[in-house]
Amino acid sequence: MRRGRLVVFAKQPLSGAVKTRLTPPFSASEAAEFYACMLQDVLAVSAVAARELDLEAVLALHPGRAAMELAREAPAPFRVVAQCGMSLAERMEWAVGEAAAAAAGPVLLRGSDSPMLAPVQIGALHEALSDDAVVILPDRDGGYSLVGVAKPVRGLFEHAMSTRTVAEDTRSSAARLGLSTRLLEASFDVDTVQDLALLAEFRQELGDLCPRTLGYLDERNLWRHLEPAAQGSVSG
Repeated sequence: MRRGRLVVFAKQPLSGAVKTRLTPPFSASEAAEFYACMLQDVLAVSAVAARELDLEAVLALHPGRAAMELAREAPAPFRVVAQCGMSLAERMEWAVGEAAAAAAGPVLLRGSDSPMLAPVQIGALHEALSDDAVVILPDRDGGYSLVGVAKPVRGLFEHAMSTRTVAEDTRSSAARLGLSTRLLEASFDVDTVQDLALLAEFRQELGDLCPRTLGYLDERNLWRHLEPAAQGSVSG
């Protein structure tokens, strides 16, 4: 039996539907293509982590009608499913509940806009679930890139998502449910031009994790939208 489940939450990369906080300066089509590259990188690294940790790999897509189309592009060993629920909170609750119904064990939920997460970080969060019921890998903006639950429980995500307090709100929900929680060292996701500056700052150590993401930014010269100092870190 596998040691748990790794679920990547993703959207269909449609123009005008993803990475809207990057438009402008990106065009809507550039934002969609950029997101598609990030998703490919996230899936490639997550596939490695799932094999190393003996986790079932699941790609949960929104909207659900995209599942069949993108199933052809997802790398092995991903199983592609449609997200269920109106809000992100409902869809995350569904993912945890579905894993519970399948007796899947620990469940890790990963976003699709954090291409800098390495398999070792996913492994560290999975290992931490041996001691704590909920483990969160927060982002610098108050959200999180990865959250794990040792044993699926309802009600953990019954609060507003995609806010600057979502990591703390999730920890508060866990406390209300009597669950021990651990926060790991913060990372970052890519939503804004400021996040691109962080990507530029760390690009030398990120090359193997997100080659498609960096390659797309290079190809389209989208680094030009950064401040001069950040642009220097790209070329230097």
